[in-house]
Amino acid sequence: MESYFLDWANLLLRWVHVITAIAWIGSSFYFVFLDSSLTPPEDEDLKKQGVSGELWAVHGGGFYHPVKFAVSPPQLPKHLHWFFWESYSTWISGFALFTVSYLYSASTYLIDKSRMDWAPATAIMVALGFFVVFWLLYDAICRIFGQRKNGDAIVGALVLVLVCVASWLACHWFAGRAAFLLVGAMIATSMSANVFFWIIPGQRTVISQIKVGQPVDPIHGKRGKQRSVHNTYFTLPVLFAMLSNHYSFTWSHPQNWLVLILMMFAGAAIRQFFVMRHGYKLGRNGNPLPYALVGVAVIVGAIVWMRPAPVATPVVNAPVSGAASADKNGASSQNDFKAVQAVLEQRCYMCHGEQVQMKNLRLDSPDSVKQHAQAIYQQAVVQKLMPMNNATGITDAERALIGKWFEAGAATGP
Repeated sequence: MESYFLDWANLLLRWVHVITAIAWIGSSFYFVFLDSSLTPPEDEDLKKQGVSGELWAVHGGGFYHPVKFAVSPPQLPKHLHWFFWESYSTWISGFALFTVSYLYSASTYLIDKSRMDWAPATAIMVALGFFVVFWLLYDAICRIFGQRKNGDAIVGALVLVLVCVASWLACHWFAGRAAFLLVGAMIATSMSANVFFWIIPGQRTVISQIKVGQPVDPIHGKRGKQRSVHNTYFTLPVLFAMLSNHYSFTWSHPQNWLVLILMMFAGAAIRQFFVMRHGYKLGRNGNPLPYALVGVAVIVGAIVWMRPAPVATPVVNAPVSGAASADKNGASSQNDFKAVQAVLEQRCYMCHGEQVQMKNLRLDSPDSVKQHAQAIYQQAVVQKLMPMNNATGITDAERALIGKWFEAGAATGP
């Protein structure tokens, strides 16, 4: 019963997390587009009010005319919309989902004993340490180098190195699937921390200065803009890390850390194309197409590099005709299933038996095995996802046995 409620918690948290992430990413991408598409105002009244850019747009049957002030408006409006709960709710739901999915069952989902055989409590503390240490180092890099000459390039290079080191460590310390998600959650935590510690406090300071009639310090806007730009480049790498969770050929690769780095780099390069294309249309910068081509080339290169080795076609013996063939095949299928059943009992019943039914799935009866034969074959033989992190130590020979049984018709009785 516990596994049933855990599945519901996982589903609902995942649903909320996706909804809030769409809201956050959507608003973030929109404002990056807006900043990149603004043109100097033509109206003299707007110029006198301190407006530095404007945009005319049409959407959903209506016309819109957003403007941006160089520093701040002469006076605050009665109603001012803030953008921060999208970020906070995304992080809260994401951390709750990470806790339910990985930390609660750390020995099964977080730990791969072939990589690092440590206690669940230790693994949990180290995983949480990734969030804290990465944020502290990233924030220090931005503080120290962000305002220097060529600061953006320096910060970008150092953050790239930091992400590479974190990816290597995560993939060597944790189960591959958990490692990819951990790196994505680590970066996403810093994205939300940028909003919480820098962007929103800076905006509150500016508003306080306006209310008391003090000159507005533009440094708050510059810092907030810097962190907001960082967030937009983090977005596609984080999305890949999250989505790869469902594709074992990425995180189960022998060099999975390099796969993660390459794909995240490709995502950042492609995001650069979309950021710069608006300025390119206005003649502000060169053609950003090379960034997209680099990203696509990295992805194509990864696909070619990761392709599986060809598998030799097994030799099929000549069929035996008549009743002898039927008797032989019946006995063979029965014996094969008995062997498969023994493997399932030893490797799978722990999570899919009488006491526990993860994903509401039981494999301790012939009828249930027959019903879920396709899923067993896909998960245990083709993708090698199950048992999770091979916690029960299934062998390649046992996987091959299941594969042979399924390809022969998945018979569960004479």
